[in-house]
Parts: sequence; C-alpha cells; structure tokens
Amino acid sequence: MALTRKSLKAMGLTDEQVDSIVEMHTETVDGLKDKLKTAEEKATQLDGVQKELDALKAKGGDDYKAKYEAEKKAFADYKADQTAKETKAAKESAVRAYFEGKSITGGNLNIAMRGAKDEINGLELDADGKIKDTSALDALVGGEYAALVVTTQTRGANTATPPAGNGGSKLTRADIYKKDDHGRYVMSTAERQKALAENPDLMK
Repeated sequence: MALTRKSLKAMGLTDEQVDSIVEMHTETVDGLKDKLKTAEEKATQLDGVQKELDALKAKGGDDYKAKYEAEKKAFADYKADQTAKETKAAKESAVRAYFEGKSITGGNLNIAMRGAKDEINGLELDADGKIKDTSALDALVGGEYAALVVTTQTRGANTATPPAGNGGSKLTRADIYKKDDHGRYVMSTAERQKALAENPDLMK
C-alpha cells in the first residue's frame, strides 16, 4: 500500500486525490472478496445437495420419484373431478332456471331435467353462469316437452269431465296406463308424463 501511495504521489497527485483513489481501490477489492466468499459458500452448499441426492438415489431414488409422480397425478385427477362436478352443477342450475322460465315446473321440471341430460352436457356457460346457446333446449320445449309446459286458462268447467273435488275423480295409475284392444296405451307418452306429474302420489 505504501508503494502504491508513493507511485501515485510520483504522478503529481495531491494527498487528497491519493486517499480517494486508495479508498476506491480498497472498496473494490473488498467487494470482490465478498463475492468470492459467497461463491465458495454456494459451491459448498451445492456439494451438500449433490451428496444428499446421491444418497437418496442409492437408497432407491426411483421409488421416491415414482411415489411423487403418483401423488401428483392423484391430486391433478382430484382437481379435475372437482371442476367437472362444479361445472355439471352449474349447468343443471342454469337449465333448471331456463325450464322454469318456460313454465315447466314441479314434477314436470323433474321429468324435463332427467330427459335433457345430453343437452345439458353439451351446453356452454358464459362467465356469468348463463347459457350461451339455448337452441337445443328451445327445440325440446317447442317439441317433445310441449306437453310439460303449464298453461293457465280461464274457462268454464266441462260438465262431461268435471274437475276433481267437484264431482270428478283423479286419474289412477290404471287410468294412466290403460291400453286399448290392440294393446296400445290410450294416452300418449307426453300425456302420461303430465298425468303423473299432476298426481305425484302415483310416482311413489
């Protein structure tokens, strides 16, 4: 350090300039020493980790890896299953609300939900949980499910078939499944479904 100061003074530098240069030189050297020390410590740590890995492999590292992969797959499968269940529940909720909006309620709604499984699975929901395209459900309501739509009409009583509780009688299971002389049901499928929905006791 004395030789360095002497050399700097020989260059015509003032004491203050010499001190400043020496101080900067010292900080640089100290910084390099710190970096070297840190690098040596990391190298030592890496050596330790490598030794642990080698020891683990010697004890059957492949078995541990297989167990880890199995656990990882099981967790991924669980998450996928939960997501599928949540998606299914969201779709069913949206479709139930759709049918109710089309005046398909009560027992008729249960029938409609059971029969529309394929349509429900094929639906897509938007970010708000609403059905993106209702065309498949529209077709059901306008066709096969037309008889399940509850309509409210104001009209006089039909004296030929008076309503139940006013001299008339509720349909029995035998009435609903009655067949003609050719072995065919007298009531259509939709009519039978509607009759069962209006008489829930018969579905027990």
